[in-house]
Amino acid sequence: MAAELVLALTKGRILDDELSLLSRIGIEPVDDPRTSRKLVFETNNTNIRIMVLRGTDVATYVEHGIADVGMSGKDVLLEHGGDGFYEPLDLGLGRCRLMVAKLVKEGELPTRLRIATKFTNTAKRYYAERGIQVDIIKLYGAMELAPVTGLAHRIVDIVETGNTLKANGLEAVELIEEISTRLIVNTTAYKTKNEQVRSLVDSLESIL
Repeated sequence: MAAELVLALTKGRILDDELSLLSRIGIEPVDDPRTSRKLVFETNNTNIRIMVLRGTDVATYVEHGIADVGMSGKDVLLEHGGDGFYEPLDLGLGRCRLMVAKLVKEGELPTRLRIATKFTNTAKRYYAERGIQVDIIKLYGAMELAPVTGLAHRIVDIVETGNTLKANGLEAVELIEEISTRLIVNTTAYKTKNEQVRSLVDSLESIL
């Protein structure tokens, strides 16, 4: 009998797209994860179960082997920085960019910048690689307010259309990473469940 494969999906807006991808390769949850309060779902394939998690938790569950495979945004993976998983496939969902933005009418800057972001690890790495000393201010929302009010000189944030930046007198100036949903696989599961993992990866690859 084939070993069971546990697949972690990201809850929220992206879940519809992830479920649609799985449906196209013949994997359907028995109950609807969008309406059910359950967190683990059986599927029409007796060897595959689905977990629905917060985006920030998918990589953690996969890294620790609780889930064998996961679908997670590249922004989350960059911030997580774990090495317990492979990233074999770009699923192309939720495309956007992680960027540095500044005030359009930016004044003179000090030698040490204050950067507001929720992507603190990614921002630290980005500036360290460029030899630029910065102070990171962690914010969870309303990022655009930080430069406007003087809390920070620049922000690092997800940009889709750029309309919110524009409405607040900001502009995106540096691209850190192109973001989309990626398929990740636990390193141990890749060895111990290789046949099932490869089958899933190949099936998804064939429809992308």
